[in-house]
Amino acid sequence: MPAPRRSKTAPRGGIDLGGTKIQAAIVTVKGEVIGDAKLPTPTKGGPEDVARQMAEALTQAAGGADLASDSLGGIGVGSPGDVDEATGVVSEARNLPGWDGSFELGPWLENALGAPVRLGNDVDVATNAEFELGAGKPYRSLLGVFWGTGVGGGLILDGKRWLGRGAAGEIGHMVVKKGGARCPCGRRGCMEAYAGRAAMEAKARRDIDRGTKTDLFKLMEKHGRDRLVSSIWQRALDHGDEYTEKLLDRAVKALGAGIASAVNLLDVEAVIIGGGIGVRLGEPYAEKIKERMHRHLFVDQRPPAVHVAALGDFGGAIGASLLFSAPE
Repeated sequence: MPAPRRSKTAPRGGIDLGGTKIQAAIVTVKGEVIGDAKLPTPTKGGPEDVARQMAEALTQAAGGADLASDSLGGIGVGSPGDVDEATGVVSEARNLPGWDGSFELGPWLENALGAPVRLGNDVDVATNAEFELGAGKPYRSLLGVFWGTGVGGGLILDGKRWLGRGAAGEIGHMVVKKGGARCPCGRRGCMEAYAGRAAMEAKARRDIDRGTKTDLFKLMEKHGRDRLVSSIWQRALDHGDEYTEKLLDRAVKALGAGIASAVNLLDVEAVIIGGGIGVRLGEPYAEKIKERMHRHLFVDQRPPAVHVAALGDFGGAIGASLLFSAPE
């Protein structure tokens, strides 16, 4: 049976696959969100369990817009890991349970949801959304830094997405300290080893075992969480938890050094700070990152602008939807 014809003006779906949450949105061709849903990312199982939760999130978002998933003009997905956009295969998404190998995520979702699916790197599509519709609109070149479970990066150069050979923008794996802390990727000294939520949580657990005092995990349990999600870090700061402040300052120091190195290489006009932690902590921490970055800039009299991502939690899902459409 031939595939049904799809209207060029039909809303698109977008799914942002993160280490702690799956955000889905139904987006018009003008970039307006008309339905959304958010579900936790599974902590156990494997890629198919994650894919099933993604399909459920998108189905709920479509229902909120009084639409069926198979009526959408297409569904874009922003995924971590090594994303093969041509085949829809995602490999080595190590921030997700059991995803050390490869999984045909695109074909699986097409079969489950009944609409064509396109995949892109999660941070690349979120950066593009900020460029098209958010804080990056005034600029022709920018670096997106998404501070969440890991630390991802995306690039816009001369008004175009820059993918390199497929792995451009991996700022979280720039080395900020030779022989430094062990990163979730297995290497040492990466920015993500100091600033990624998962790495910070692992360090906090080790430090507690050594007698460090902090309310982080008490707050996590009190609010029914099984991970130190961004809201728990914010609550700990609000409680004046000194250990949390110290760990976040350690992260800011690494972010500032890594971002400055990227700016020294590329000389972009702007840096956009996004991701679950980046958006949650907002302007105060964007200013701290900017100050740390400035210390390492070669051309320090002309620093790039630094903004918090304007699209918030929806940036990744909106950016994923733009894999099928561009704003009018």
